[in-house]
Amino acid sequence: MPAEPVAPPAVTEDDPGGRTVRRLVTVVALAAVLPALYLPGLVHDFFDLKIYMRAMDWWAAGHPLYDYVQPDRVQGALYFTYPPFSALLLRPFALLPLGVTVAAFTILTAIGVVVTTRWLVQPMIERHDLPRVFTVTVAVLLVFTVESTRETITFGQINMLLVVLILADLLFAVPQERRWAGVGVGLATALKLFPGIFIVYLLATRRWRAAVVASATAALATLLAAAVAPSDSWRFWTHELWATDRVGRTDYTGNQSLFGLLSRITAPEKPSQLPWLLLVVLVAAYGLWRAARAARAGDALAGLTLTGLVGGLVSPITWTHHLYWFIPAVVVLVDAALDADRGTAAGVRRRRWLLTLAIGTAFVIIYGVVTFQDWGVAPARTDNPAEFVTRNAYVLLSLLLLAVLPTRPAPRPRAVAP
Repeated sequence: MPAEPVAPPAVTEDDPGGRTVRRLVTVVALAAVLPALYLPGLVHDFFDLKIYMRAMDWWAAGHPLYDYVQPDRVQGALYFTYPPFSALLLRPFALLPLGVTVAAFTILTAIGVVVTTRWLVQPMIERHDLPRVFTVTVAVLLVFTVESTRETITFGQINMLLVVLILADLLFAVPQERRWAGVGVGLATALKLFPGIFIVYLLATRRWRAAVVASATAALATLLAAAVAPSDSWRFWTHELWATDRVGRTDYTGNQSLFGLLSRITAPEKPSQLPWLLLVVLVAAYGLWRAARAARAGDALAGLTLTGLVGGLVSPITWTHHLYWFIPAVVVLVDAALDADRGTAAGVRRRRWLLTLAIGTAFVIIYGVVTFQDWGVAPARTDNPAEFVTRNAYVLLSLLLLAVLPTRPAPRPRAVAP
């Protein structure tokens, strides 16, 4: 009788070749999705970066920096709104051909994404003995899919520089009590006011020296800009800082702050200041209390993540590209889920809840609120509940995470072999 055909061996979890193939397919699939996600953003054509460069040319020609304005279909009129210290750093780029500047910003942003993502996932890799190269590669590709990253790249924004400065400070320098701890947060605050919330976080966590260093760094950078451009600096700090209408329409869907949500409720009128201020106080107090508790428990990442979410909520203007802080939130959720005890029913339920929240958060921040929606130029007020949730997805998600983001136990020190 002829011999029976021999079936090929089944691929099992112990088959390294099978694992390699699955991992390769995962990486290729994620990389293949990126062009489709970035295609809608190509219409931005580095719009913000071009505003910066035109404003620098205007300034170099002898005009007041904050007089620069250009029309916009959605926002009406857009001005240069960054602090003078940012202008000092941007001005040399205006001497380069625009294509070189665009390439430099894109490459630096990509490097920032790779570096900061590795910082975020490296502790999780070590805690759970995950495959290092595969985990970092998948994490980096996922971060590139997120709307805030896409908007940062396609608009030509400087957000990843700020993220690098903040994470380097709060993940390494501050916990290790380095002498330069606070410098990164201070420089980020001088470049763009949003990171100032992290100085408040340092105070809330009683990192007095780092808070002083951060404040002094921000002050020195601001004074340096004032020495170079005294009239523009005086004008910014006494007038332009408080003129939110220079940044754009507060009811525009891209503004994912509490003030943006209230503006969309009351549009075309602006919301009353008192309800907004009360909400700001409540959200800031609760969020920073939770952040301080997380930091004292040894979870620096959860602490700074909660602080970043607070900053996005309480700022009058928080564009989608500002909201990087959902990314570390997903890392915290996944890490906490892997920590859950799978030997008990309560542990299994906790694991499922955290993974569901992590996947849901990832879906929201990848799909986004503006990439695949044309909200038009009309006032954003709506009585449709589904549209309200869609227009305010990041605000609502931030409030949810502020309440439920877990604090992970401090990592145990590794045993040292004799």
